Amino acid sequence: MTAIETFIARIQPLVGNRISTNATVRQHHAHGEGWQSPDPAAQPDVVVFARTTEEVAAIVSACHDLYLPVIPFGGGTSLEGQLTATKGGVSLDLSQMNAIPEIRPQDLSCRVQAGVTRQQLNGLLRSDGLFFAVDPGGEATLGGMCATRASGTGAVRYGTMRENVLGLTAVMADGKIIQTGGNVRKSATGYDLTGLLIGSEGTLGIITEIQARLHPLPETILGATCQFSTLADAVDTATSIIQAGLPIGRLELLDDVQMDACIRYSSLEGYRPLPTLFFELHASPASVTEQADLLREITEYHNGLSFRASASPEERTRLWKARHDAFWACMAYRQGHKGMTTDAVVPISAMTDMITLAKQDIEESGLVAPIVGHVGDGNFHTVILIPPEPDGWARAQALDHKIIQRALDLGGSISGEHGIGIAKQMFMHNQHGNDAIMVMHAIKRALDPRNILNPGMLLPAAVSP
Repeated sequence: MTAIETFIARIQPLVGNRISTNATVRQHHAHGEGWQSPDPAAQPDVVVFARTTEEVAAIVSACHDLYLPVIPFGGGTSLEGQLTATKGGVSLDLSQMNAIPEIRPQDLSCRVQAGVTRQQLNGLLRSDGLFFAVDPGGEATLGGMCATRASGTGAVRYGTMRENVLGLTAVMADGKIIQTGGNVRKSATGYDLTGLLIGSEGTLGIITEIQARLHPLPETILGATCQFSTLADAVDTATSIIQAGLPIGRLELLDDVQMDACIRYSSLEGYRPLPTLFFELHASPASVTEQADLLREITEYHNGLSFRASASPEERTRLWKARHDAFWACMAYRQGHKGMTTDAVVPISAMTDMITLAKQDIEESGLVAPIVGHVGDGNFHTVILIPPEPDGWARAQALDHKIIQRALDLGGSISGEHGIGIAKQMFMHNQHGNDAIMVMHAIKRALDPRNILNPGMLLPAAVSP
């Protein structure tokens, strides 16, 4: 028997029909929404759907014994190739692990399985006046959000997954189950294993449960937008707002091309295809009017053309749905094109230079690449639309690499929230240096000596001294 046949014989009695070698199922589990391997053979040999931590432990233990790669799969929304089975093996689907065993309103925390989505969790929390603040958009699972250290539109006020996870349950490479952190807000008790696993992209352990930090729903939420004639004015406005210390809950930038795509896709009547900022103020009823007036003053100082503010939940929902649908708006903007997402982050002071120079790079490339950004924390994206031409992929990749290098040159990072996967490994040495990469490899070898956990992800080859 082959290793895969032995694995199936060992695991099938445990999971029943929740195991598949069907070609369509395997192909579905071979990629996320973003980067895809040009090699059609880069897919798992078998897919297993787990429902409990104990099942995950048994599956990983079998993979460890048989030297089989195991690739954790959540919502399938990753953007940098993290789900690509570079060496075949087992795709471990955690999407059916969607229970919420514990909500602790008085402690502002909850415990969820890895397959729970943000939308599912917030729907349940609303009656307690609470919410989970990390909002990357899409139907991402909390396990996957931990694995990539996701953030999104709310990070400017509430932080990323790193700040919103108190503890984890994880299965290590040999099948052992560990708990990290807990239900307390701080602890000084040894190595920070929670922080080590968050952002590790399934290469050090498989996260099965999350102890998540919750926040009270804001007393008052005021939504606002402002359009600008130039991209520089829009970015300068965002920088001034952050430096003024306004209680901003969300602060998003859409350039003229992205606004054009969203106007068409989401029927945003009353808006023009101009650089636009979307805001949310989270404040008390007594202060929100004063804060909105200050926000208006800042936009006017930077030549804002049309400031609009509304406390209407319906209007906020309409605008933020359009923002969350920005990727799909891009896909509909040019029929027959595919999308390549970029993800760069720079210090707030460098945002105007970064985005205006990226805009120049896009124009010089001759490609269509809408810009959308979490400008409140220095993070922005482009969706490079790849034309259906022989050199389309190469041109898009060259533009992507140029934007990434600009971020590094401005003291930034090659990823703010999408992670590394396969697509960005070539820049890891530029950002961290070889000595740091060797330390990362030492951690990987210590925790996964057989290299079965998502092999080929995150870490480039280290250069021996």
